[in-house]
Amino acid sequence: MNLAEYGFQPTTMSESDSTGIPARITAVHRGLFEIVCDAGTGTARLKAGCYRDGAVIPTVGDFVQIDWVENGESRILKTLPRRTCFTRRDPDGKREQAVAANFDYVFILQALGHDFNESRLERYLTMAWQSGAVPAVLLTKADKADDCSPFIRAAERVATGVGVFAVSARTGQGLDQLERYLKPGRTIVLLGSSGVGKSTLINRLAGAELARTGAIRKRDGRGRHTTTARHLFRTQGGVMIIDTPGMRELGLWEADTGLEKNFADVEQYLGQCKFSDCRHQGEPGCAVAAAIQNGQLAPERWESYQKLRAESDFTADKADYLRQKRGTGRSLCPAGHRSGPITATLPAQRALPARRAALRYIRRQRGLLIATTAHTACAACMWITGPATALHSAAGSWIQSACGYARTASGPSSTGAVPAVH
Repeated sequence: MNLAEYGFQPTTMSESDSTGIPARITAVHRGLFEIVCDAGTGTARLKAGCYRDGAVIPTVGDFVQIDWVENGESRILKTLPRRTCFTRRDPDGKREQAVAANFDYVFILQALGHDFNESRLERYLTMAWQSGAVPAVLLTKADKADDCSPFIRAAERVATGVGVFAVSARTGQGLDQLERYLKPGRTIVLLGSSGVGKSTLINRLAGAELARTGAIRKRDGRGRHTTTARHLFRTQGGVMIIDTPGMRELGLWEADTGLEKNFADVEQYLGQCKFSDCRHQGEPGCAVAAAIQNGQLAPERWESYQKLRAESDFTADKADYLRQKRGTGRSLCPAGHRSGPITATLPAQRALPARRAALRYIRRQRGLLIATTAHTACAACMWITGPATALHSAAGSWIQSACGYARTASGPSSTGAVPAVH
């Protein structure tokens, strides 16, 4: 067994990684990991003493340092640095969940017909770009579609600069277009809803039955949910493919980079308005409104961007809050803050790029009170006091959308800013 055949490069390790031997995670079953290394294949568990204080928990595709045990469970000592990583907000919304790591390409699968959804595709693309890898869109089950061209055009509208391919794992249609991705030593992760044909595609590309598949349901033509755990397969041609279960929830977690790449056609208009505080809601000289009116920007595209941007800002600020909380080891509720009398006033109306800069400013100025037009927010945890209507104003909406710890209270002061509650 040679770990280099599984994509390992010695440069991944530093001089301090001298303990144990390197291995790659090929499957995850709750607390049990399947591994491959130069000594062979086996199973392993985390060594508890090595995974404290926010250490990165490995996921499928990760390279790790292990204490190898030939006839038993090895111990994972350390997760090595990742080149790429696909993450999502976990279902309870409290933390980031790593789905797969160290891959070169992300294949986003949607079945032609019932499963095709442009909004879901935009979400997948944003998260794929955020991972650091190169995405490609595969429209599967092309053999069951009378005409693939409308779906291809629809996908290309939202997947700017991304390859879109109509394929059939059953007949082999369109698979020759994927040759440029299927190079020895490369790793591909497959993402998509249950039943879109991820496991069937793996078997077709590998030329062997590596992944279990299910029959098509007769009543609606949908595939059956068969993959229950993330697993890395290696084909005879030396390509690694990561199969993942269908995800019912796909929440963003800090996706600034993904949004910039996936919505470059939208962000090019931000900051081009006549007024720097333009809210893009019909103000004169608004570049976004002009682009929509001239047909250069689709209204649906703008709405999708706004929705994903708000979600990303929300989770980014929540993540910052949790990092501060873990770093201080104490609650960051308002009662525990030291807030001085100094306040910094920010305009109520700001363009989207300026909002992000304002959020970064707020996080840096921890301990100050940030006063806006209709409410006051503590910079440490974004605790907001003020009338409920303030949260629907231009000033309140972006703060509310960026922080999951916003609270409201009635009774503004006569000056328009609400006294701090500390």
